[in-house]
Amino acid sequence: MATLVFDIETAACSREEFDDAQWEFLHRDAERLADPAAREARRAEIQHQFSLWPLTARVVCIAMLNADTARGQVLFTASDYDPGEGEGGAEPVEFVACIDESEMLTAFWDVARHYDQIVTFNGRGFDVPFLYLRSALVNVPITRKEWLGYRFATEPHCDLAEQLSFYGVSGRDGAARRFNLDFYCKAFGIDSPKSHGVTGMDVGRLTAEGRHREIAEYCLRDVQATVHLYKIWRQRLAGIK
Repeated sequence: MATLVFDIETAACSREEFDDAQWEFLHRDAERLADPAAREARRAEIQHQFSLWPLTARVVCIAMLNADTARGQVLFTASDYDPGEGEGGAEPVEFVACIDESEMLTAFWDVARHYDQIVTFNGRGFDVPFLYLRSALVNVPITRKEWLGYRFATEPHCDLAEQLSFYGVSGRDGAARRFNLDFYCKAFGIDSPKSHGVTGMDVGRLTAEGRHREIAEYCLRDVQATVHLYKIWRQRLAGIK
């Protein structure tokens, strides 16, 4: 069974992409606060969350690997990217610059249709619904619409955040509480994608600065770590050889 492991990076839309009614709606919670300092702090908090919502952010990078061969692609938006910059290395991964989000999503869904199964880390809660809604918004056909099917199954979608927390059986503070990918990687002896100086918190800034390749390399490290974690889960918890 062909298995695709992937991760996405997102960046908030600019103020100019919302009309006044949308902007007011987004900040309504903040405007209810009487204290000016608290109101401004809440506004900043809300804007910080923009990158988490597909109606206020766009996909800027998708990294994907075949779980068995470690071959794959990293798609990223960068209309002015020079393909010769930063190329090299022995890994069988192709970095593909796309002119916009629509081109990138089209390329992703073209690859996805060839795979029977996907593996993500928190893909059920974030990556997949984000991709579905962004694809709908920019009118890109979705080739695999079954990835948010029955939650308590690992086919066609194995979400490691669900598997390693046993579907939230312990709640927030129990023995199987959910940790982030960085914590799981360090606990299982996997090189953490955040150990190279870039985290998801940096993606918006790096996008604004035009540092697209750094985002792509960080996203790839996320996927490589997820592949390693998936293999550990298969062997030690799922009992799959």
